[in-house]
Amino acid sequence: MKSHPRASVASSFTIIKGALINESYAVLAAWDLARSKRENLDRLRHENFIGAPTSTWLRDLAKVLNRRLEPEGRDRALVMLAQSGCDLIEWKPILLWHITRDEFLLRDFLENWLFPAYDAGVSRVQSAEVQAYLRGTAKRGGVTEHAWSEATLQRVAAGLLKMAVEFGLLRGKAVKTFNAYSLPERSFLYLLHVLREANPNPRNIIEAPDWRMYLMRPADVEQEILRLHQFHKLDYQVAGSLAQMKLPCATSAQYAERMVA
Repeated sequence: MKSHPRASVASSFTIIKGALINESYAVLAAWDLARSKRENLDRLRHENFIGAPTSTWLRDLAKVLNRRLEPEGRDRALVMLAQSGCDLIEWKPILLWHITRDEFLLRDFLENWLFPAYDAGVSRVQSAEVQAYLRGTAKRGGVTEHAWSEATLQRVAAGLLKMAVEFGLLRGKAVKTFNAYSLPERSFLYLLHVLREANPNPRNIIEAPDWRMYLMRPADVEQEILRLHQFHKLDYQVAGSLAQMKLPCATSAQYAERMVA
């Protein structure tokens, strides 16, 4: 059987289980970096230190966390921030960026369906439209683990919309509408650091598709950068087509430490 990069796998299971924001925060706040991921998740299942209602729910949470996060590696900043008491309002959008490194469906939905709808001025978001988008997952590079039934399509569409609500991008229950979302300042600065690590060119940072997940256009990103420059929280210089940006720290890990210092 041909294997596929994890980042291209469209997992219905993780989407249906939801964002699990508070649960992820609680687990990572108790994470022991001296132990392996497997040891930490085994401890979660055996001790249930977050007070999960059932063993089945706890098992599924462990599965989702195992799939989404690498706490000893690229997601270590999430652990450090949670253990240092980072405000959940700031932690939540950082979590979103981290889990979308491998969560193909969520990333693709936010960048290539929800943001275009927002940018086009759509007022209401409907599940049936999301289901139609999901039928084209393979055309956008997503690999499903198995063929989805109509019932699975409905559950995945509902799950994506629910996650958008949980991350503050949408609001409402039966009818979903766009929220007046505002990315917290320090979360924004953290994202600038992680995007610079991938590509140091300021223009590429501003135009990175990642900002779509927060309903931000390139002009919105640049406006926020200019505001932060005005308040001396970063340095941004533009001369014609050339731009230079100096951020507070050398790396995103250093900035995460500064957030909770």
